[in-house]
Amino acid sequence: MTQIVSVAGLMERSGVAFGTSGARGLVSAMTDMVCFTYTCAFLQHLETIGQFASGTRVAIAGDLRPSSPRIIAACAAAVRHKGGKVDFCGFVPSPAVAAYGFAQAIPSLMVTGSHIPDDRNGIKFNRVDGEVLKPDELAMRAQNVSLPDLFDDQGMLKEAQDSAPLVDAETDYVARYADFFGSQALEGLKLGIYEHSAVGRDVLAQIVERLGGQAIRLGRSETFIPVDTEAVRPEDQALARQWAADLQLNAILSTDGDSDRPLLADESGAWMRGDVLGILCARALGINAVATPVSCNSAVELSGQFNVVRRTRIGSPFVIEAMNALVEEGQATVCGYEANGGFLLATTVEADGRSLSALPTRDAVLPILAVLVDARRRKVSLSALQAQLPPRYTFSERLQDYPTSQSQALIAHLQEGGEAEIMARLTQMFGALVGTADGIDTTDGLRIHFEAGDIIHLRPSGNAPELRCYTESDTAERAAWLNEQALRLIGNRKTED
Repeated sequence: MTQIVSVAGLMERSGVAFGTSGARGLVSAMTDMVCFTYTCAFLQHLETIGQFASGTRVAIAGDLRPSSPRIIAACAAAVRHKGGKVDFCGFVPSPAVAAYGFAQAIPSLMVTGSHIPDDRNGIKFNRVDGEVLKPDELAMRAQNVSLPDLFDDQGMLKEAQDSAPLVDAETDYVARYADFFGSQALEGLKLGIYEHSAVGRDVLAQIVERLGGQAIRLGRSETFIPVDTEAVRPEDQALARQWAADLQLNAILSTDGDSDRPLLADESGAWMRGDVLGILCARALGINAVATPVSCNSAVELSGQFNVVRRTRIGSPFVIEAMNALVEEGQATVCGYEANGGFLLATTVEADGRSLSALPTRDAVLPILAVLVDARRRKVSLSALQAQLPPRYTFSERLQDYPTSQSQALIAHLQEGGEAEIMARLTQMFGALVGTADGIDTTDGLRIHFEAGDIIHLRPSGNAPELRCYTESDTAERAAWLNEQALRLIGNRKTED
């Protein structure tokens, strides 16, 4: 007996919705039936645009969360139900399975919750030609899926599914960087690899060694650790400083859970901000045009290194849309990066007679390698390389348990009236911290510029009841202080209300 399920309705009932990184939700809500349905919706959409038909191969991989194997099996069952064939790529980085899919001209999906705790998970979908973007998400939401009688009352598959043979997506991913940078690119460097539970931990060490570096493996964990590259845990900050001091490392390398977002610490063990890493990577690759979210460090413009800087809303789909537009405009080399450090390459780049092909999805390995190789070529430390940029520093934090409706109401209130009224209201609210407001940017939330050069950016979270706050100033200490004070001020305002 079949059942017709509305994807939009299932999203409402299950709480597993589409965001900027695919579908995500609590593991308890991501039943086999939910994952099966969403995968069918993805394939039905691809069928309508000519990217899937019976017999089409679909690449599937996953991260190291305990729930990932079960969700992979449910997704694979959906592929087979729709007449497709599964290329199981195992447990490899998100960019590795995406690169495999792009090279084979087949769809792919990655089972991952990225950096969030392992009581949650997700599915990231890739078209034949790139990541699923916002129009694709809307089309997937609009699907109705005919479900076969495969599930029990709890929404779990009644019978175990046959496993697919393992397909190698790792070798080409490693070769991509070994071939481009060369076997001596990291020679003489002693590099710590903070492995934790990142799915790409072994791949990263392998690449370092292929490039001639010494890989020192550190902190491997068989229990999932939610490492967030935008909000590095205090214990990970302390570990990096201790490792750098004890082992005399040139740098420490790591990634988030699915290894599409990088973490790179300098010789002192200080983790670099992802948007600074993005600027340095783009410079090292000789990129002409950059797409980056509005929340990222303004040193990208102040550096004068790029012909075009296109600011976007926060999220990789918006960065990809801007990159695509820059390519269509005729820019020779185009990239994008996010505050989390994920780097997207929209065009082929050339260096020393070698070519690196485009990979228009978040990647952790490229920014790490490009910046390390550039520092070695310039014969400077990572801290000295970073000091070559204009002195602008960013900090981000959040006010938790702050309903989205309240965030939206606050931002709407701050924007009421004409320009003079808005500036007066913002100055009244934040003036004791930063002086006079002199401009706003509403690309994504409310980004407020002040005469002295400070920036406060407020934005409702897209997937949690939180108010995000991004600050920028001329010292790291002031950016962090300003963030703390701005959130405290808003939190006190909430209490008074």
